[in-house]
Amino acid sequence: MAEDLTIISIKDIKPGKFIMIDGFPCKVVDIETSSPGKHGAAKARITAIGVFDGKKRTLLKPTSSEVEAPVILKKRAQVVSITGDTVQLMDLETYETYELPAPEDIKGTLKPGSEVEVMEAMGQRSITRIVGGA
Repeated sequence: MAEDLTIISIKDIKPGKFIMIDGFPCKVVDIETSSPGKHGAAKARITAIGVFDGKKRTLLKPTSSEVEAPVILKKRAQVVSITGDTVQLMDLETYETYELPAPEDIKGTLKPGSEVEVMEAMGQRSITRIVGGA
């Protein structure tokens, strides 16, 4: 699992970047920094949304510390078939087939032959968007 993570400084984190919070890969949506007090360091409160579960998480750390960041791979896949809420996909590079749940926001527009973008991190995958149709 260590090769799936990199280390980045809290100072380098910006909205849209990916970090690990409580062992889950998350996309940063907001960062607030507080001024250093009389006896302390400046702190950053990072608000992020889980990439695969959609849950909101927060992280509070000194701005001088570091945090783990997941290595995110974005791949293209073709929709082979759709059964209920499950989509069977074929990776366009390796021709591997696998199944993923259909995301609620694009469920109605998915059809066999469509090309989708799949996000992969920490051994998990999810469909992010449709990139081409049949």
